[in-house]
Amino acid sequence: MATTTSTTSLTTLHKNAHKTYCYSSPNALAFKRNQLNFTYRFKSTIILSSATKYDEFIVDEEVEKIKRLQNGSDVRGVAVEGEKGRTVDLTPPAVEAIAQSFGEWVINGMKTEQGYVKDIVKVSLGRDPRISGASLSAAVFSGLKRAGCSAYDMGLATTPACFMSTLLLPFDYDASIMMTASHLPYTRNGLKFFTPNGGLRSTEVEEICGNAARIYANRLAKVSTSVNMAATTKVDFMSTYAKHLRDIIKERVNHPVHFETPLKGFKIIVNPGNGSGGFFTWDVLDKLGADTFGSLNLEPDGMFPNHIPNPEDKVAMSLTRNAVLEQSADLGIVFDTDVDRSGVVDNLGNAINGDRLIALMSAIALGEARHQGLRRAPISPFTLKFNPAALLFIGTNIVTDARTSMALTQFITKRGGHHCLYRVGYRNVIDKGIQLNKDGIETHLMMETSGHGALKENHFLDDGAYMVVKIIIEMVRMKLAGSDNEGIGGLIKELEDPADSAELRINITCEPRFAKQRGAQAIETFRNYIEDGRLEGWELDSCGDCWVSEGCLVDSNDEPAAIDANMYRAKVSDDEHGQHGWIHVRQSIHNPNIAVNIQSFIPGGCQTIAEALLEKFLLVSDMDEGLDISQIVKFAESGRIG
Repeated sequence: MATTTSTTSLTTLHKNAHKTYCYSSPNALAFKRNQLNFTYRFKSTIILSSATKYDEFIVDEEVEKIKRLQNGSDVRGVAVEGEKGRTVDLTPPAVEAIAQSFGEWVINGMKTEQGYVKDIVKVSLGRDPRISGASLSAAVFSGLKRAGCSAYDMGLATTPACFMSTLLLPFDYDASIMMTASHLPYTRNGLKFFTPNGGLRSTEVEEICGNAARIYANRLAKVSTSVNMAATTKVDFMSTYAKHLRDIIKERVNHPVHFETPLKGFKIIVNPGNGSGGFFTWDVLDKLGADTFGSLNLEPDGMFPNHIPNPEDKVAMSLTRNAVLEQSADLGIVFDTDVDRSGVVDNLGNAINGDRLIALMSAIALGEARHQGLRRAPISPFTLKFNPAALLFIGTNIVTDARTSMALTQFITKRGGHHCLYRVGYRNVIDKGIQLNKDGIETHLMMETSGHGALKENHFLDDGAYMVVKIIIEMVRMKLAGSDNEGIGGLIKELEDPADSAELRINITCEPRFAKQRGAQAIETFRNYIEDGRLEGWELDSCGDCWVSEGCLVDSNDEPAAIDANMYRAKVSDDEHGQHGWIHVRQSIHNPNIAVNIQSFIPGGCQTIAEALLEKFLLVSDMDEGLDISQIVKFAESGRIG
């Protein structure tokens, strides 16, 4: 049990919590380059020089900003003014350079894999309704043209549709880009990249952004305003994608009476939050016979006037819940802006997102595994050591990020599955599932608590619409079997919620260029404190075939995935309760902060864990310097957030 901090000392800490310290080091202040042939002066005017003779030079801040636009496997930035304290950095010149770099990357990949390049390299672009979409789309087309690619304009689209445009005939593009910033404010925008092999990994996006910075540095930072837009072909792919989803529902339900309209008699509410998901109402559900009267926020509006399009958003879920109850609907659906995530509301008005959505999808996947009679996949001795219940495993792993509850693990194990905890980041979770399947370990479902979920049967694609399709199919099957008295929520009635949970943030107050290094230092120090036993009752967590090393859960296979951000999860125990919770500390790849997630089986347990984090680590290690720990201090003092 952590020692209680006095109110006086906590108040003093709270006053100093925003104190800013500049983190620097000789290596951080100078960038070593031996082979670059340019330097800069302000206003992005590039001067060629023989700089190869010099070891050190200052890199143009504007060029460095392009590299910092990388956010894991995406590109994200501020596209229009309107955010306090943030300047526009996702400019048309920056986007043009990134699109050109991606086009060159696609072409070079063809040369490497096939030994030749097609006469016409086709790349599609879709976008959500953000107000910056039109101008940035022109920049993408310009960049693709510079790279030698032919561009195809899908217009308003979804992220999953962009990937599917590389697979479905007659389109089968060589690559695709989705322009979106997911659930972030209207001021933001970004890019996601796909080939027929799937979404790009963070290391590949890092390579593309690095090359884009060099492209940007060697031109006058002016987008080609005279792009021949006639060379960009407009296409309607969303109709094909919607038909693809309709066909899946019809074929798998195989309704004995009305095959073409299997949703006849069902009332379904859809809330896409004025993003790209409205098509699912009129082009999927309505055409399958569903009654969608009462659906919300269907029209695309890039200002998102009603609420953030996000299945984790309380307003979005509350409005959808109210509509479900008012209309006596069977199901409510919430999409994020670009429809790669979703959440649902059952017929009783219960929100199903986070752990509950993972449990629902796990119940469906494991039920199908039992129905198909899958044999048990090989289980390593290492897995059995940490999870003896894996002997009950009937044939499919469920991979999630490491912020899920112990109750979810019990829920999955009880149904014959094996729960694999892995690193935070939807791309990490999906790639882990891909790797397990390559190793011969059946893994059907990969999901993150944010709502990103991918299935092996759907090309390992995180598709919010496909997840909903699976839920709808199960809902109809339950009704046909006469087992729908409790609705879809009945599948997860045995899932226990944690008694206490908290999500906190520690902001990094250094210059943006040093934030990643500062965050990594703090998190590695956290690890050392646990390993040295200075946080009594805390133990670094491990899971199955992964162990904690070098910043996160690390693969034990011969080709471990690259680490994109430092993070650790620790089990927390005390003499009175035994193991009663966990804490997960990770470096954000999107913002200069450290995310702290805490769960406990005992009421007030999260506050006790936060007190120990504050007293026995942050203050005594001097890690509070350069970090804004005010939220930790307030929660440790009062048990309240914000």
